[in-house]
Amino acid sequence: MALVAVAMMAQQPVITFDKTEHDFGKINEDGGRVSTVFTFKNEGMAPLILSNVRASCGCTTPTWTKEPIEPGQTGTITVTYNPNGRPGRFQKTVTITSNASEATKKVFIKGEVLPKQVKPSSKMTVQVGDLRMKTKTLDLGKVRKGEMVQGELEYTTMTPEEHHVELLTTSSDQFLISQVTLEQVKTEEIGKFIFVVDTKKAKFLGPLKATAYVMIDGKKELSEDYKLTITADIEEDFAQLTQEELMQAPILETAADIELGSIPAGKTLKGQIAVKNIGVNTLQIHRVYSADEAVTFKPCKTVKSGKKGVINVEINTQDKKPGRYTREILIITNDPKQARKKVILNWIIE
Repeated sequence: MALVAVAMMAQQPVITFDKTEHDFGKINEDGGRVSTVFTFKNEGMAPLILSNVRASCGCTTPTWTKEPIEPGQTGTITVTYNPNGRPGRFQKTVTITSNASEATKKVFIKGEVLPKQVKPSSKMTVQVGDLRMKTKTLDLGKVRKGEMVQGELEYTTMTPEEHHVELLTTSSDQFLISQVTLEQVKTEEIGKFIFVVDTKKAKFLGPLKATAYVMIDGKKELSEDYKLTITADIEEDFAQLTQEELMQAPILETAADIELGSIPAGKTLKGQIAVKNIGVNTLQIHRVYSADEAVTFKPCKTVKSGKKGVINVEINTQDKKPGRYTREILIITNDPKQARKKVILNWIIE
């Protein structure tokens, strides 16, 4: 029986490979598919037939010799890898099933996919005339009074023509310093609008908004399409106060939620916010702020220790629909523990 078994094995095909692993090394994600060929030989005594060649994932595609491989002849398995969308290292397995004495064999591919180099201009989808930008808004965040803060907005052009670029700022924004790094911009070149806010020149604390207009080839377009918005939030610096100064500091007291009543549409609603200083030093009301431009204030400037004051409120209801309205406001003071007191205003338009 042993002799019969050996004789039968001798009659089977035997598959051998010139290599069982291929390293593609470093390849580019956007460089297209890459392939390698595994050559195998039938070293048995009967025809070799590959019944199936299967990859471990859909990114790897094998093709192979389908015809029977006679003894002493060779066949090939071509393995193709698609790197698109697959940055990083990889190792894949290809499993070969055949009628050989060793029915299952495996070969391997590996390598490293280098990520696509994305052009900065591809992220610039906001149109500003013949220019393109990522955004037309620059938020410089919180900054302490007395400091300077800087930010930038990038721009480019996709037109074949070269363009001259300038910035126009309003005279009221004396705290804003602007600069253009690339006045003559060509296709795919990246320029920057540099903005510096000098808080020493700002006349108030709290949220700040400035505007600048992009001028292209000398054309002055003061419209929303060419407007850039720069925002910042200026805070008073209380870090240098001593413990004694903190104990002598003013303390703002006011209601957190205020009902202003109701008014017919188109009229101006007037109301008051009562404030009190329960601290020691004089309370200074630097500013009262609302993001709703229809809400304006005339606050008392100072409130002495133990005294009361008022913040007069006016709300323009023109072009407002009937209904209940709620707005959050900020009372910005020299109270170090609540320099920004949030108050909710409520009213009804009939």
